[in-house]
Amino acid sequence: MTTPDITLNSGTTIPQLGLGVWQADNEETESAVRFALDEAGYRHIDTAAAYGNEEGVGRGLSSSSVPREDIFLTTKLWNSDQGYDRALAAFDESLTRLGTDYVDLYLIHWPLQDNDRLLRTWEALEKIAESGKAKAIGVCNFEPHHLQLLVDRGGMLPAVDQVELHPHLPQHEIRTFASEHGIAVESWSPLGGTSNAGWGPLSKPNILLTDPIITRIADRHSVSPAQVLIRWHLQNGLIVIPKSVHNDRIAQNIDVFDFELDDLDLSEIATLDDGVRVGMHPDEMNMGAPA
Repeated sequence: MTTPDITLNSGTTIPQLGLGVWQADNEETESAVRFALDEAGYRHIDTAAAYGNEEGVGRGLSSSSVPREDIFLTTKLWNSDQGYDRALAAFDESLTRLGTDYVDLYLIHWPLQDNDRLLRTWEALEKIAESGKAKAIGVCNFEPHHLQLLVDRGGMLPAVDQVELHPHLPQHEIRTFASEHGIAVESWSPLGGTSNAGWGPLSKPNILLTDPIITRIADRHSVSPAQVLIRWHLQNGLIVIPKSVHNDRIAQNIDVFDFELDDLDLSEIATLDDGVRVGMHPDEMNMGAPA
């Protein structure tokens, strides 16, 4: 089993399927990362400064048998560190916590509501990319109007836009804009969150894993609902990073390359598109914005 790669606009290749570690503490993260790499065959790990578990990721990387150069590692800049100087310092702090001298992808975690600061932050990420300490740079939760700001500015474009994306929120507008500008799209909460995951004012808990359409398709293919959803992302050309700290689920989530969703499956999943989020809309999210 080999996870397919996607070539980013930076020339870097990223495994299309990775392990997310949001809401996991350092001990859980260390164990999950080590198992994912050594036992389950993952080669892509996604974390963030705001998750508070970069140290656990670093320990998991160093204790695994997989060479660092064979692992695609992503981390993210938190909102309070936006701005040119703050971003440069925060990146170095992330490297220290991760115990590595480079990352494969560095992302702005949220766009905030301050375009001037956003542009200064992006300038810092360009400098980081030019130094070679990040093989690629990108963004999270950027709507088309945020991406257009960077297009109009000129210079480097994001290699990736990581956004909330699942069958209830397939993000067609973002995906179209990104495709037109050579930006890959990566899905967070790809399984639709959990029954208590809603955290935005207009969001609500998402129960895709128990949705009758998804469970019926899973039964047809003799796979789990999570595997159906991960196949949906893969077949849509998306990068997908399902989170788990349970070894059986980590292994199951990457065991998705021996079946395909057919046209009937995909047409049924398409009926779930209702725009419902499990997180906050980026235009309303300003948590942790620097003074």
